[in-house]
Order: sequence, then structure tokens, then C-alpha cells
Amino acid sequence: MAGPRHDHSLYRERDTVPIRRALVSVSDKSDLLSLAAALAAAGAEIVSTGSTAATIREAGYEVTDVAAVTGVAEMLDGRVKTLHPKIHGGLLADLRLEDHERQLQELDITPFDLVVVNLYPFVETVASGAQGDDVVEQIDIGGPAMVRAAAKNHANVAIVVSPQSYPAVIAAIADGGTTLSQRRELAARAFAHTAAYDTAVASWFAEGTLNADGDLPAHLTIQAERLATLRYGENSHQRGAIYTRAGGHGIAQATQLQGKEMSYNNYVDADAALRAAYDMVKPAVAIIKHANPCGIATTAPNALDPIASAHLRAHECDPVSAYGGVIAANGTVTLKMAENLKDIFTEVIVAPSFEPAALEVFKAKKNLRLLQLPEDWQQERMDVRLVSGGLLLQDADRFPDDIVSVAKNWELVSGDRPSDEEMENLIFAWKACRAVKSNAIVLAKDNATVGVGMGQVNRVDSCRLAVERAGDRAAGSVASSDAFFPFADGAQVLIDAGVTAIVQPGGSVRDGEVVDAARKAGVTMFFTGERHFFH
Repeated sequence: MAGPRHDHSLYRERDTVPIRRALVSVSDKSDLLSLAAALAAAGAEIVSTGSTAATIREAGYEVTDVAAVTGVAEMLDGRVKTLHPKIHGGLLADLRLEDHERQLQELDITPFDLVVVNLYPFVETVASGAQGDDVVEQIDIGGPAMVRAAAKNHANVAIVVSPQSYPAVIAAIADGGTTLSQRRELAARAFAHTAAYDTAVASWFAEGTLNADGDLPAHLTIQAERLATLRYGENSHQRGAIYTRAGGHGIAQATQLQGKEMSYNNYVDADAALRAAYDMVKPAVAIIKHANPCGIATTAPNALDPIASAHLRAHECDPVSAYGGVIAANGTVTLKMAENLKDIFTEVIVAPSFEPAALEVFKAKKNLRLLQLPEDWQQERMDVRLVSGGLLLQDADRFPDDIVSVAKNWELVSGDRPSDEEMENLIFAWKACRAVKSNAIVLAKDNATVGVGMGQVNRVDSCRLAVERAGDRAAGSVASSDAFFPFADGAQVLIDAGVTAIVQPGGSVRDGEVVDAARKAGVTMFFTGERHFFH
């Protein structure tokens, strides 16, 4: 249904609007009293609710309670307090129209010139791990209604949804009022704010409520806010920017501690590095180039500095390709690791934390970008990828948190059951393979990659590439393949190089030929029953 139509010849011009009456109701009390002081100094009436009113009143400023305006006390545990004509009439009255002014006078409603509202902390509540009714109670109803009403009526009302806007609004109050251009900009921010809020609520319900057939959500809404404009995209002729998603806990939420600004490709590689390093339970480091691992390793047994040990072992896999790489560590970057990196050109290091002494060493490498992950970093549960005209959604590809569960359903199809040490190496290789672009082959020894074959259009070429990069280290290593071998030739390349054990999904119509090749060579082979493509 169309909205009401108006004769626009009746509208009166209205640019600067002095602030005579403000409605203030915020969950985030940051810098609230600075705003209250500015309003009080300008002689503006402050109308407020609950804890916001109490905070302002305790600071010595006069406040009118919303209940005094509406004539109705807050009810239903605060669920209903501002949903009243005395409030929304004051928000939506278009004072450019004489008829609206007349109606306000007849109904004894005073208009608002400024509305300051931020919403219940729904996103923060979800991030804290809360469930059920505890989350539902943080779904704001009156707040979004006030924000949208004021934003629609920006010709007359300034709407503020974040303390970040306070300085400009305080300056406008002192300067005689807000301008139309200011109010329009604030309205744009307000609508983006409520859209993001509604998206977060919808996403929470969608993730927690599967369809009857267990399918993924029928409707998916993604809201993101631009964090930074990048110098360019993947190539210099492409524009680029990074956006943060409400409820995200990954690279986009990391804090940059030093270095040049991040590029589009830096972010892509840093995310790939996280994928590789954070699959490991032990202290681990992954070195990434063009979204593929140059090396992945966990710490050596009894290492004095586990994370520095993991880095050196990862670097040894392919020192040439590691030049200009992106590094992710799943533990604190130590002074020793920083010293080991002194003479190695590196673009980015991502870690949950850095020792102060390590940061001092890195200061000499001014262009080196250091990213510290948020404390609540966690792998995403869903994986979204854009395609032309739409997007793809899938469950995130994850491994069990404990190492034993990774291999509990593997089927031994050739050779003897390996020793615990060799089994640990197979599990490491299987996990590392998930971080390699398909077709993926990983050779590993002592919980470190020694050869990686990736991104080839046939699996036998990936096998040859992994063996070539491993050189003499291929002998005695174990191998993993992200998908089945369609022919025995790929497995034979690994066997001829001296691989002692292979883990692969199985499922090829020629599995029998592949298993026979392994049996003839006395090579252990496991079928996992699942693959780990990464395109």
C-alpha cells in the first residue's frame, strides 16, 4: 500500500534546527554526560528513560522522565515505555507543515529536535555465548521504532545512534542547531544501524532454527560495515575495501599493531594462514603465499620455545616461496621467533598476541604488518562465498578439537597399522591438506610439511609437484590427498618417492587399483570417508 501523498507546495523551508528538546535513551553511556552538559548549557529540555535518566540526573542535570510525558508508567519489565503518541507524535511531526503544527497544539504534544538512541546490546549478548530467552530479551523494539521515526523525519529531527557522533552534535548545539545536510547524514547512519541490528537478529534466528527438513535457512541477510577503503583490490585497476560483519571474530576484527596499511591480498592471505595454523592443537605456524601454504608445522618435541620452533620448521619446507609470505601463529609470538624473522622478508604476521620484546624487534621492520586477533577469536560456523548474481552458503569445514577424534573413523585398507608417531604425522598431514588449494597433496615428516602440491588441474601433477619440492625429504614421509586418487598413477608417484603411508578419502571407481599399488609396495593406506576440497 502506498503511503500518504502531500502537496509539496505547502512545505516550508527549514535548514538549521535549534535544539530545544532532546529525547535521550542509550544502553552505551560513553560520553553521555558531555552531551548532557551541552544540552543543559543550551537550555534544552532532556527527556529520558530508566538508567539513562538516572545517570544524567545523578550528574546534576534536569531530566524529564518519559512517563511524565506519556502519563503512563513503564510496564512489562520495561518492554513498553516509549511506544506512545506523545513520543512518536513528537518524533514524526513535520514542522514544515502548518497542519502538523496545528495537530500538535490540539493534542498537547511537544516536538523533539534531537533523538539520541542506541539499541540493546543484542550482538554483544550473542557473542558472550548467551542462549534462548537471555538473547531474546536483548531484542530492542522501542529503540528501533524511535530511530526510524526520527531518521524519516530528518527534515526536522537530528538522530544520533553512536557516541562517535557526539562531538559534531555538541558543536552544532553550541552553534545554533543542526543543518539539513548534517541531519541527512545522521539519518543515513541511523538507517544503516537499524538494518545491521535487524540483520543480526534475523541471522541469530536463522542459525538457531532449521527448517523441518534440516535444510539451511530459506532466507539469508548479511549486513557489513565498511572498515577501511584499501589502496586497490586484487589488482591495481580494481577498487577495494574491507567490511566487518556484525558478530564476526576473524581477520576483519583484528587490530593492526604496526606496519603499512593492509592490502586486499594481505587480507586474503592472512585469512588463509589462519585456516592453516588454527587447525592444529599443538603450537603451530603456517606460512602462506597466494592463499597457499609454503609450509605448516607444529613445534618440535621438547622445544624450549615452541612457537619459534614451529616457525623454523614451517620455513624449512620451502624457504624460497616463504619470501614475502604471510605468517599465522596459533600462539604468542615470542622474542625468539621475532629474532628468527629479522632477515626474512615477511608481509604480515597474525597472532593472538605478541611478547613486548618481540614488538621491539619488529619496530625495525617498519613496513611489516602485525595483526593481533581479538580475544574472542573463533572460527566461523558458516562459510559464505559470492558468485555472480548470488552467493553460496555452507557449513564451515572443521576438524574435531581433539586429535584422536580426527582419525577414529578411518579405514585401514593397506599395510600395517602405523605407530603412534606415524599416526600423528598422518593426522597432521590430513589437517594441513585442508588448507591447500585443490588438487592438494601434502608430504609431512615429524609434524611439519616437507612438500606441498597445490592447485593443479590433475592430481598426478600435484603429486609430482609435492615430491619435487620435498626432494630427498620425501623418503620416509607420509602423504595426504584432499580427495580420492582417480587412478593409481598419482599414488604411485608418492610410493616411488619413498612415502611410507598415505591418507586419502577413497571413493574412486578405481580404489582397488590404488590400494593394490600400496599393498605391493608395503605402504600403509587409510580411507577417511570424507574429503577436504578447498577451491
